[in-house]
Amino acid sequence: MTTDEVLDVFRAAGALLEGHFILSSGRRSPVFLQKALVFSQPDKSEALCKALAPRVKAAFGQIDVVVGPAMGGVIPSYELARHLGCRAIYAERPEGEFTLRRGFEIRTGERALIVEDIVTTGLSFRETVAALAGEAGEIVGGACFIDRSGGKADVGCKLVALASLDLPDYDADDLPAELAAIPAIKPGSRAIV
Repeated sequence: MTTDEVLDVFRAAGALLEGHFILSSGRRSPVFLQKALVFSQPDKSEALCKALAPRVKAAFGQIDVVVGPAMGGVIPSYELARHLGCRAIYAERPEGEFTLRRGFEIRTGERALIVEDIVTTGLSFRETVAALAGEAGEIVGGACFIDRSGGKADVGCKLVALASLDLPDYDADDLPAELAAIPAIKPGSRAIV
């Protein structure tokens, strides 16, 4: 699947939005990828995960467990694990920091992959890598559908992306005039602290 084909999946789901958006990181952008609209359609989720699975295998080999940071990584971890033939778990933030709960673990000898939906700054990825550092298995790397940093984000591990874009984002105090003229909306789920 090419970058254009990945974006076509987002367009078909009505998930490629233009305007003035406040990203989860607090940065501002004229483009927002509303992945929840993609993941609400099983055929689209399946198409993206089916295309990502061979790239993951080529980069990391056998995967035993796929870990997704909640919320954005829950559906991708399940669907990607289905295509990799392994199990899926997710990390949550019950007290503000990611942790495995519900009996989830990465067992001794298991090769684990972290999967996210969209990477912008890499913060959720780094937090997930840190949360899993004490697990018995090995974190071999990460994967995402779209790396909107164009490969510049530090995710704390090797990253495989189905599509890599260099979408603009700005500090709230340094907006271009055309973006500053549009009211900002925050369509994401993470609270900005």
